[in-house]
Amino acid sequence: MAHPFMAAVASGLAERHIATLRYQFPYMERGSKRPDPPKLAHAAVRAAMAEAGKRLPKLPLIAGGKSFGGRMTSQAQAAAPLPGVCGLAFLGFPLHPAKQPSRDRGKHLFDVKLPMLFLQGTRDALAMLDQLEPLCDELGERATLKLFDDADHSFHVPARSGRTDAQVLGNVLDAFAAWTNVAVARS
Repeated sequence: MAHPFMAAVASGLAERHIATLRYQFPYMERGSKRPDPPKLAHAAVRAAMAEAGKRLPKLPLIAGGKSFGGRMTSQAQAAAPLPGVCGLAFLGFPLHPAKQPSRDRGKHLFDVKLPMLFLQGTRDALAMLDQLEPLCDELGERATLKLFDDADHSFHVPARSGRTDAQVLGNVLDAFAAWTNVAVARS
């Protein structure tokens, strides 16, 4: 949760008047590189969302995360609704392992009945567009896909793009902020 990218996201959202609650999965607390099994990760998501609801009981909640965090959040929501959550937002949804295009990791999204925002780079090796775009189309109105040209899974862009990573992240957060109004209105 202290990674510079996550800190920049939290700071950027605060500038847009959106509060965030960052948390860590147990494997990160242990300093392990091996992610937690889904059951443990889902419990961490549920605990974090319960804490967010307790701290700010009158605010609508958007759950989500970056990469693994977003996928575990969506799986938790698909298994049983997260109380108080009116939408899910993903910063780089990891639809498949690198160089192994598939939609298998997205099957559970059909069990999510909330609005979902996919913020993805067009060079994201973990979500090839030929896999992600049809999935979002099939999810229908629940899914909003916002693409960021030349950005990879971490929203890094090459110098030849003429943009900086900070500019791209600003665009990502602007899209997130605009979408939250839609998600809250739907709830």
